[in-house]
Amino acid sequence: QVQLVESGGGLVQAGGSLRVSCAASGRTFSSYAMGWFRQAPGKEREFVAAINLSGSFTTYADSVKGRFTISRDNGKNTVYLQMNSLKPEDTAVYYCAAGALVRRDPRIYNYWGQGTQVTVSS
Repeated sequence: QVQLVESGGGLVQAGGSLRVSCAASGRTFSSYAMGWFRQAPGKEREFVAAINLSGSFTTYADSVKGRFTISRDNGKNTVYLQMNSLKPEDTAVYYCAAGALVRRDPRIYNYWGQGTQVTVSS
């Protein structure tokens, strides 16, 4: 069982940066692949980025590639999403998720946080 709590969301101007974090409870954090997803009003939840157990492999949605960076610190049971060059279309609730495999399909992930709002003003 893993409990996930996101933090670090907020309001930022277009072109700015923000880092969101996801803290996990339990001693098995390093056993899970981690993903970040986002959901804007009226839209489906979409994949943003994912990272494997050790942090040696990452994958990104095309819309954020080159702007966002996912990382993890297994000693701190935390996964991060550094977001640079933010655009208004990045506005969404950002969720972290834990699962057995690095996948873009949200159905693969077993555990979810409650989400943190990121708003990018133009």
